[in-house]
Amino acid sequence: MSTRNVILGMTLTDGYGNLHGAWRAPGVDPGNYANIDASIRYAQAAERGLFAFLFTPDFPVVRGDLERTTISNVLDPIVSLTAIARATKRIGFVATGSTTFQEPFNLARQFKALDVISHGRAGWNAVTTSDPAVAANYGRPVAERAERYTRAHEAIQITQALWGSWEKDAWVKDQPGNRFIDQLKLQPINLQGEYVASRGPLAIPPSEQGQPVLFTSGGPSPQLLSIAGRYASGFIAEVWTIEEARAQRELVRNAAREAGRDPDEVKYFAGLMTTVAPTVREGLDRRLALAGDVLQARLAHLGAMIGLDLQPDRIDRPLSERELAAARPSPADPRSGIALEVARQGWSPRDVLAHGVIDFHPTVVGPGALHADHIQEWVEAGAVDGFWISPDVYEDGVDAFVDEVIPLLQERGLYPNTYPGSTLRENLVVPAQYGLDPRITKA
Repeated sequence: MSTRNVILGMTLTDGYGNLHGAWRAPGVDPGNYANIDASIRYAQAAERGLFAFLFTPDFPVVRGDLERTTISNVLDPIVSLTAIARATKRIGFVATGSTTFQEPFNLARQFKALDVISHGRAGWNAVTTSDPAVAANYGRPVAERAERYTRAHEAIQITQALWGSWEKDAWVKDQPGNRFIDQLKLQPINLQGEYVASRGPLAIPPSEQGQPVLFTSGGPSPQLLSIAGRYASGFIAEVWTIEEARAQRELVRNAAREAGRDPDEVKYFAGLMTTVAPTVREGLDRRLALAGDVLQARLAHLGAMIGLDLQPDRIDRPLSERELAAARPSPADPRSGIALEVARQGWSPRDVLAHGVIDFHPTVVGPGALHADHIQEWVEAGAVDGFWISPDVYEDGVDAFVDEVIPLLQERGLYPNTYPGSTLRENLVVPAQYGLDPRITKA
């Protein structure tokens, strides 16, 4: 029996789910992309499961073959989450905002407004952006990496300074004395960096948690670790193995130590894609029904991952003993070992691919106990503080996870029975902060 609580978030994208073809699943309204009521339902289901936050990635560009796939974004992170905030009470909202193409004053204003409207449940996933297609939408070239990360540091510091520019007790609200605000406690910040600047102040008071929680996401580059170590309270990761996650989590924690912070202040989240079904076979069939011709197209990739020449005519035959003996996982792809392990269980190449071995994150398919086992193994190995869950189809996949996985985690002592608090900071168990962190400014 564990005494360590895992923290869960859920990714919220286009209103359909995170499985290719989710928009065609039985019972799914193909118009959900533009239907905020659908996203509200999914958020309420996640809140019933005591999820700490919803996470909205954001790629502000039209990508891919939209004739057969979806946009894979919410309409707009801040606008959509503000609507969801009015229909929920405890779940938090971590929205993505680019420091490359957005000005600090706009970021500060939008995210703190969401924080106040939601009564202290907002978080900002601060990202740099290097996609040329996104840059084209903003009419700018892609900046060099050094510029992007210097600008990110400046943007985060200016944003946090703006958040603190309305001091906590500035709002007097003295009607008899005809005194609305103590003007001395609402002052400009006058910060000028190499790339961004703001005079301030920001005309938004503190929320119940003070100000939004800062997140960052991606791989452990030195530049990103510098951001995470100095400012972040949450790190959204893409890792496939316990060993990879444990090593990356320690890099994040070391970055916090080097910045003069307690490493426990930064919560590390690995991704997990979920298909909850009575049996593994039924879960695979659910995924296969929506996959279309994607799996056949991935067969050669699977062969390269495990060192075999897999031809299309044998996609439905399990690998022979001779093939399994010759197979070797590619050292260049951490997913390769997982793919070979699944193949050794006797599944055909089509079923191996349906297990999600080439997905963006580890994928669990089958009964709730398998999902709980995966979460427990990673938590007890010290690989994560939590997971950001990506259900295959939102329409029934969120409820299935909440009904069949959450109770098992609670029985195992891995998950709370109530929300720890009413704000995102309380539910993440991260310390209060208002304005700039004085430890960082001194450093």
